[in-house]
Amino acid sequence: MDSDPAIERLEVSAYRVPTDAPEADGTFAWDSTIMVLVQAQAGGTTGIGFTYAPAASASLITELLAPAVVGLPAFDVGRASSSMLQSVRNANRPGTVGYAISAVDCSLWDLKARLLELPLHRLLGAVRDKVPVYGSGGFTTYDDRHLSAQLTGWALEQAIPRVKIKIGESAGTRMDRDVARMRQARKVIGPDVELFVDANAGYSAKQAIRVMTEVRDLDIRWLEEPVSSDNLTGLREVRDKVDADVAAGEYGTDLLYYRRMCDADAVDCIQADVSRCGGITQWLGVASLAEAYGLEISGHCAPHLSVHVAAATPNFRHLEWFHDHVRIETMFFDGCLDPAGGALTPSASPGNGLSLRKADMDPYRIA
Repeated sequence: MDSDPAIERLEVSAYRVPTDAPEADGTFAWDSTIMVLVQAQAGGTTGIGFTYAPAASASLITELLAPAVVGLPAFDVGRASSSMLQSVRNANRPGTVGYAISAVDCSLWDLKARLLELPLHRLLGAVRDKVPVYGSGGFTTYDDRHLSAQLTGWALEQAIPRVKIKIGESAGTRMDRDVARMRQARKVIGPDVELFVDANAGYSAKQAIRVMTEVRDLDIRWLEEPVSSDNLTGLREVRDKVDADVAAGEYGTDLLYYRRMCDADAVDCIQADVSRCGGITQWLGVASLAEAYGLEISGHCAPHLSVHVAAATPNFRHLEWFHDHVRIETMFFDGCLDPAGGALTPSASPGNGLSLRKADMDPYRIA
């Protein structure tokens, strides 16, 4: 291996995978999920990164980000991150641009770890051997039978001690059904498994407070996005009135976003998504910021992309074992992990431990 290899190229592709059943949360419905995959190459080695985002992210990577990183030293991931941020100044970093940066950044960290023949969590500086997870799905489109089966699979069959369902159905207009589904969930999982709920910004602040007051007997521990994550005043209002920990932040793509959330004292736990926030480089900054405010950070989605940096984050709480992403990652990669018992053990293989199952991926390729 070249002792100081340069980044040679980024290979970018996109895949659309249909859901296995109709899915919806409080404010959105979907029937497929798109993964944008980046393969970064240097020194005869390839690193893998990805994001769940519109296929347009692939074009952004090819047009704006590849020219910003190709030719840079593969070990200097921080330099590549800075170069990407500069290259998108006129493209507006939040949103899809941030997701594209995340996929590239994660591929470069994986590349560096593979070049050094180290597991990624060891390169980052692991602080734990296992990463706690919670089962996540419980879509509002599920009937009682489907919801019970999914919850039973996580809580009873895999012994995951935390599970989350969606509420805020139809933008908060089905509060009666939200309450009924929360009660069903508690009945299925029993008293010892932690119950989490996610409204996906479906409620007003007062609605969220009323709903959570009605189900106080269910001992719900986690209330995610009761109102829009941009409504910091509303988040703080809910946080002050409910027993559950209030969480938000999954759409953040820069440190200032999280600083505003922390300054507003709006949440009990910060959420960040390594496939959206700017990748591993920016995740580490977000985690340090949260720690400075006395907060923990929770990983949103993309569990096999997130597990290594989660293992290297001191103030980490738990990682979302999200149904859609788990299904796609298990289809597309060898080296996927087992959440049995409620925690993931990061792979001891070099990099993130994933390898592509190209024959299984190709039927879903759209770019």
